[in-house]
Amino acid sequence: MSTSASEISARIVEAVMAQKLAPGSRLGEQQLAMLFDCSRTIVREALTRLAARGIVTVSARRGWFVIEPSQEEAREAFEARRVIELGLIRSAGTTGKLDKKALRQLKAHLQREKAALKESDVGNRSFLLGDFHVCLAECLGNTLLADTLRDFTARTTLIAMLYQSTHDAVQSCEDHVQIVAALERGDHAAAEALMATHIGTVQSALRVQAPTDPLAQLRDALAPLQNTASTKPKRRKPSPSTNDPDSSTYLGALL
Repeated sequence: MSTSASEISARIVEAVMAQKLAPGSRLGEQQLAMLFDCSRTIVREALTRLAARGIVTVSARRGWFVIEPSQEEAREAFEARRVIELGLIRSAGTTGKLDKKALRQLKAHLQREKAALKESDVGNRSFLLGDFHVCLAECLGNTLLADTLRDFTARTTLIAMLYQSTHDAVQSCEDHVQIVAALERGDHAAAEALMATHIGTVQSALRVQAPTDPLAQLRDALAPLQNTASTKPKRRKPSPSTNDPDSSTYLGALL
């Protein structure tokens, strides 16, 4: 039985969140069709959905690629996560404490995070740390925003890979533990503040350089050499023809 477009897109997002697909990775239609035992039409449908979600991009001649977010897109992605996640926690504060089932689900996720930190599977660790935010949105009762948050989490994972984040995974897990603890005791204001600090810490760990002159390298390469200024050849003025004293007649003949 062939794989559906939804399953293919979900697998690609999981691979991104596990840092197994780097920014700029090429996604060949034929290779994916062979891998998932399906037609290129289904693969193209999956990739088109991911393009609409901002995970991949397509070039008419080069094919499909995982996005490479710019610095401005990185800033917007983190800002979007702040709006969504802080808003979810704030809204949940109007309904009181989380129910026991949601707390069990969050604590089980934290246990998987802690176990992953002790193992060598970096991909699983990365996926679980990112998926915590999706799990939290689901436990707060908003599956629609959980799907949106999954896409933004995938994007910020790509951003962390592209800009070589120095954020500590152990600290990230500890932040998650504190957020859940605040929700468990019904202190949504503290949980919101902790989440804001957590997202800010992750963003500040990016090695984002100041904007540079895009023409700097070309400008330096094409700058005139200093030792050639004095040796520049001078143009010789053409001397009038001795055989034809009337130069205007000669030019007229040429024209």
